Amino acid sequence: MSDEPVENYDVVVIGGGAAGLEGALMLARSRRTVLVTDAGAPRNAPAEGVHGFLTRDGLPPAELTAIGRDEVRRYGGHIVDAAVTDARRTGDGFTVTLADGRAVRARRLLVATGLTDELPDVPGLRDRWGRDVLHCPYCHGWEISDRPVGVLATGPMSVHQALLFRQWTDDVVLLQHTGPEPDAWQRERLEARGIRIVPGRVESLTVTDDRLIGVRLADGTAVDREALVVAPTFVANVDALTSLGLDTELEPVSGGRYVPADQFGATKVPGVWAAGNVTDVKAQVIGATAGAALAAVAINNDLVTEDTELAVTAQRSRNPKGDNR
Repeated sequence: MSDEPVENYDVVVIGGGAAGLEGALMLARSRRTVLVTDAGAPRNAPAEGVHGFLTRDGLPPAELTAIGRDEVRRYGGHIVDAAVTDARRTGDGFTVTLADGRAVRARRLLVATGLTDELPDVPGLRDRWGRDVLHCPYCHGWEISDRPVGVLATGPMSVHQALLFRQWTDDVVLLQHTGPEPDAWQRERLEARGIRIVPGRVESLTVTDDRLIGVRLADGTAVDREALVVAPTFVANVDALTSLGLDTELEPVSGGRYVPADQFGATKVPGVWAAGNVTDVKAQVIGATAGAALAAVAINNDLVTEDTELAVTAQRSRNPKGDNR
């Protein structure tokens, strides 16, 4: 279900995931006219549940957003199932163009478009992503407790990943793949934690009955594993927003890109805020929603200031002599 958008809004929220819906909820409760645009490609769609979210732990992602949509609509917010193809400043606001050609005006924008996880170049990873190929122990660690886990080494953080996942299982191997050779300091710590280093490049995954059962190396060696940990490159989803002048910066850990914003979500572009993974690649769902709530409060405060100044200007035009009677 989606809503027919009107021509003008106080705020258009670009992105209909948890962060976008939280921002819209706060703004709608502030009696702002709000439109949420949802491209329908949530990052966490493959996951069985949202974890670490108090009172919602384990809830399927689609159920969480369905509840959020109902709450936004309860306060008069509109939601449209359409991607944004362009957004640009026009006059004292913004024009947002949807994929079906419709355009709406907004006084302010909240960008909550999330990010794309670019995975290592191993056949089959994408098909298993979010199920038994994963990267976040706080999202999925409990679900793979005490199972054989492999960490696909592709960068300098791979040893840290292996040591981290050792908290959930005592059967962890570091698959050397394309990662740097562990130095003596790292080897000592891996050995102390019982983490074996497996040399060789991973060529493919072995899947049986829709379950990962291992990986195969380039030399044909099979390594039995029930979960595979990878390190994605996190890239902010802002390709359709280049007309705004919304710059991205290098995310140093993954080598990806994110939209810089202050603690309240304000970007370098006046009138544009950002929340969720588009600006904080490390944020879990609960953190993304918290950031969106802060951004929504900041947006409403900014609009209140503007509304007040407009009222003062109007009052002065009606009473140029300053008679307050």
